[in-house]
Amino acid sequence: MNKPYSVACERNSGPILQVITPVLADTKSLLEIGSGTGQHAVTFARHLPHLQWQTSDRPEYHPGIMAWLDEAALTNVLPPLELNIGKSPWPERQFDAVFTANTCHIMAWQEVQLMFAGVAKALAAPGCFLIYGPFNYAGQFTSASNQQFDASLKQQAAHMGLRDIEKIIALAEQHGLHLQDDIAMPANNRLLVMTT
Repeated sequence: MNKPYSVACERNSGPILQVITPVLADTKSLLEIGSGTGQHAVTFARHLPHLQWQTSDRPEYHPGIMAWLDEAALTNVLPPLELNIGKSPWPERQFDAVFTANTCHIMAWQEVQLMFAGVAKALAAPGCFLIYGPFNYAGQFTSASNQQFDASLKQQAAHMGLRDIEKIIALAEQHGLHLQDDIAMPANNRLLVMTT
């Protein structure tokens, strides 16, 4: 099959890799929630050979992810698990880290809550949860482009939309996760580093 391709993944992979490389220096295993096309998994795993990268997503994305994995032929990326937040069971094993990109604003808020509950159980201690994407601060958009993006999301589905960072941090704290770093990224995105 033709590999799915995301321009956004291609564009943001370099900046994300630069930030997560030192954070994951001593990490052995990682679960990616919402692997999408599979581009992030291949790019990051290639540059982090010490790390076993576990992909996951809804079943309809698995063929595309496998197309990327088969072509890359990396030994440290695992085929995708079925993980549909709120519907699929979580993996029974634990991971040193969890990574997710551009999922919080796609999921319904209830699903975001369920994701944090699942991550808290899936993380070994000490562990870290890395979240990439756009967020609002003090209830305000950080840019006109983020405001436009939020409007376009809400046109697609009422449950979508940018989340307030304060609610994300409070939700994390409820599950024993603490914000260690909030890093500015290109295109008005952020990378949150949360630790157990």
